[in-house]
Amino acid sequence: MYKIPVGLLLFLCLSVTAQQKPGNSTNPPAAATPPAALPKSGPKPYKEVITAKAITDDGLFKVHKVEEKYFFEIADSLLNRDILVVNRLARSAAGMRNFFFGYAGDIIGDNVIRFEKGPNNKVYIRTISFDEMAPDSTLPMYRAVMNSNIQSISQAFDLASLGKDSSGIVIDVTSWINSDNDILNFDPAAKRLFKVGSVQSDKSYIDEIRSFPFNTEIRTVKTYSKTAGTGVVSPLAAPPSGSFTIEINSSMLLLPAKPMKARYFDERVGYFTREYVDFDKNPQGVENVKMVTRWKLEPKPEDVEKYKKGELVEPAKPIVFYIDPATPKKWIPYLIQGVNDWQVAFEKAGFKNAIMAKEAPTNDPDWSIDDARYSAIVYKPSDIPNASGPHVHDPRSGEILESHINWYHNVMELLRNWYFVQASPNDPAARTTQFNDSLMGQLIRFVSSHEVGHTLGLRHNFGSSSTVPVEKLRDKKWVEANGHTPSIMDYARFNYVAQPEDNISEIGLFPRIGDYDKWAIEWGYRWMPEAATAEAEIPALNKLTIEKLKDKRLWFGTETNPDDPRSQNEDLGDNAMKASGYGIKNLQRIVPNLMTWSREANKDYQSLSTYYNEVVTQFQRYIGHVCKNVGGIMETPKTVEQPGAVYEFVSRERQKEAVDFIGRQVFNTPGWLVDEQILSRIGSNGPAVISRLQDMALGRLMSPATYTKLLNAEAANGAKAYTMTELLNDLRHQIFAEIPARRPIDIYRRNLQKNMVERLLVVIRPSAGTPPSAFGGITISFGPTISRNSDMISIAKGVLRSMLTELRSAGSQYGDPTTRYHLQDLVDRIDDAVNPK
Repeated sequence: MYKIPVGLLLFLCLSVTAQQKPGNSTNPPAAATPPAALPKSGPKPYKEVITAKAITDDGLFKVHKVEEKYFFEIADSLLNRDILVVNRLARSAAGMRNFFFGYAGDIIGDNVIRFEKGPNNKVYIRTISFDEMAPDSTLPMYRAVMNSNIQSISQAFDLASLGKDSSGIVIDVTSWINSDNDILNFDPAAKRLFKVGSVQSDKSYIDEIRSFPFNTEIRTVKTYSKTAGTGVVSPLAAPPSGSFTIEINSSMLLLPAKPMKARYFDERVGYFTREYVDFDKNPQGVENVKMVTRWKLEPKPEDVEKYKKGELVEPAKPIVFYIDPATPKKWIPYLIQGVNDWQVAFEKAGFKNAIMAKEAPTNDPDWSIDDARYSAIVYKPSDIPNASGPHVHDPRSGEILESHINWYHNVMELLRNWYFVQASPNDPAARTTQFNDSLMGQLIRFVSSHEVGHTLGLRHNFGSSSTVPVEKLRDKKWVEANGHTPSIMDYARFNYVAQPEDNISEIGLFPRIGDYDKWAIEWGYRWMPEAATAEAEIPALNKLTIEKLKDKRLWFGTETNPDDPRSQNEDLGDNAMKASGYGIKNLQRIVPNLMTWSREANKDYQSLSTYYNEVVTQFQRYIGHVCKNVGGIMETPKTVEQPGAVYEFVSRERQKEAVDFIGRQVFNTPGWLVDEQILSRIGSNGPAVISRLQDMALGRLMSPATYTKLLNAEAANGAKAYTMTELLNDLRHQIFAEIPARRPIDIYRRNLQKNMVERLLVVIRPSAGTPPSAFGGITISFGPTISRNSDMISIAKGVLRSMLTELRSAGSQYGDPTTRYHLQDLVDRIDDAVNPK
């Protein structure tokens, strides 16, 4: 207990005593004025608050509108219940958009709240965090965690009245809803993104509040001032002054009293997760627990025994997506089919008719696309070429509650460009700038299926396509039966390996729901009533996973591994060099036809420019796929019951194959890209295009990150490793191949040779703070500081000294002055670095 110092206590006593004395005045004190009668405080009778003028909407909360005020009548059973609040833009402001965000339907904030009674006739809203939990309330740790995690009181109300039958509470929510608060408006991150300032209350109002059995929907019109904000902003973003007006829909959704049984994440199957710190799970510490996000699918009570016997049954509550009424009619059947394609996957989990899509009802006054009870594919009038599949889930269990798939209008341009550059040599329907509706519809169907997969909880599986032998992608019978990738969640797009002579039809070019997708849904949605807890499910799921992964087509390759060449987006097959070689053959078929296939009467050459740049970008992707093999480290997650290593270095032979490919296809000038008829019409130039591609390849191969991995592999594997010295010598022999034979060196090769020398010089310089070099229109950044004790410096110096001797000898033997100057320049650069004066 805090003790007041004696001196201070004496001072306080004297002060109080002095104030109580009448002082030295001889006049008697004036008579005290009787206090005015205080207004009666506390709740009023129900009928005085909810008068006969009230317009009432019954639902989760009884919502009463009394003239211009809104009241919530909250039953006692709803106090201290978890309620999820999801805020969306119902109507967006002109000029507000910021890249992919700012469209009607976008989430701008969500949180979990509880209403609770407080002392002194107060009602509080607490904002609830589930980042730290001790789920078992019977254990002592539960109280300790609760004592250290008091949830924040975000809002306080006066108790206006008790409920009609003296149970429950009535509060006036008008001022709260109209105010700028984190519960019903933008969360802090969204505020920064959209440069949201303070709310302008005189230009803001409540539009309507509607209540349904498990949710209450609040629609407001809010006007905000604009702030300068931070970060990179698109040209469409709002200027940093003035104001903007939007409509916000806030869904208050009652979460289940008993959360769904969670399923713990397994990194061998790719699901999105909800993570928290668990103080119960590990008796000798804490544990970061990851729960997968998934819908709650269970059999109807009358079908439980059928399900246990292995019969297909319908779930008690299927997953239903509605198509935004704003969607162009001709695309609706394809979007619906993209959803329904997942039926076959759920059958592996024991459910039929588990997922479906429907057109939005047109005559149901209770249906709204903003209502949190309904999932939808929302059509956005945007020039952004994209689509996305977010979802809202219960943070206590990972249960997905609803999803709004974002379908941006201009995604069709993206689909057209992908299909053109990857499939036009095989599909004549793609040799144009305007695809027919049937082809575009099938492209829409594929992307719809992919985005639905995300809303089911599935992450990208960038490793799936690496399980397919490259030559099978040219086998018409095999690829049309099995597909070119086992997962639609891969970024495998279309079968660019197929050659025209293979006669592979559209079914062998398009992605589809594959073997991995079916397995992932089985893993996540198989109902396991025999396990009372998520912990109890682990042994059975682990055993099932080990057995299933004997089929390599069911492997999950993460989207986040920077070192594993099997986990890459936009790639195909089990050998990037073979697959990319076939892909380049198809690009070489496209370029001579670009002028014809991109031609649009009465238009300029914008389509030609777009298609040519798509070819260059696709070639660049192939380069990246191959380069990732050099210094590659393969990661195969396992539990202790599985044999073999988790981490393995890519073999020396595979890395040499990759470097040889880059030498042949990239460092040997890819002249097929330098078509002057095309370049003269789109305002580009050959040296810049080639330099950019070669620079990318060298940047990947000659980076400190690659060197580090090669040195680590040498330490682990010794003579079996592909070493940094071997890499640099292989590159040197490719890039300076003209020198031994004294062959002419053209402008493309001169730029490439300077590039290699500069990348070696930056390694041996004492500081990585050296400004980047620029040549051929390309700016190079060389990455992090290299330790002065690193073998990188010794090896780079050794290679440079060998080059110095060779270049000095060759320089005087070239008659061409430009080549001679070029070689002398390289000699000077190297000599200054390795023999500083």
